[in-house]
Amino acid sequence: MNAPVVPFDFEGCLAACANGDRRALQALYEHEGARLLGVAQRISRDRATAEDIVHDAFMRIWTGAGSYDPARGSARGWVYSVTRHLALNFMRDSRRETDLDDAAMAATPTIPPEVEAAQLWSGSGKLYHCLEQLQPGPLRCILHAYVDGCSNAEIATLLGAPLGTVKAWIKRSLKALRACMT
Repeated sequence: MNAPVVPFDFEGCLAACANGDRRALQALYEHEGARLLGVAQRISRDRATAEDIVHDAFMRIWTGAGSYDPARGSARGWVYSVTRHLALNFMRDSRRETDLDDAAMAATPTIPPEVEAAQLWSGSGKLYHCLEQLQPGPLRCILHAYVDGCSNAEIATLLGAPLGTVKAWIKRSLKALRACMT
């Protein structure tokens, strides 16, 4: 005879997270992580972005579990709303970033066609080409980190992006640059 299935205790899990119990966060991730990834992926339409969003959501759940109020809704609903809001904010911010980049590109003087990139970059043409392949947000992270010397936390503040997203963008961008340069 099968033992009855015990429903997952979302409220107890959030209370344990608020008290610093990392096992509770792990249990929550193991129970809901895949479904939350699905929510984030439906909104972002990109697996890597969705993974970043879920990472940031679990960081927010961990740090904000104490603010959960059962009078305002279910614990499971709160977990999903954290993820959904982060995904929607990311999509809104990336649209704004694209709009700003398009406007900036229109205002940037063009290089005459007779001037080759190799002349401009004195042998850095390949690096320049590889940098052009990066998305606007990750590119700005790389430039702030390696040109301006900013820390990850400073970059997160400058871009208004979650720290986990900045770290992931830098890591993936460096990997892409390495692959492009070889």
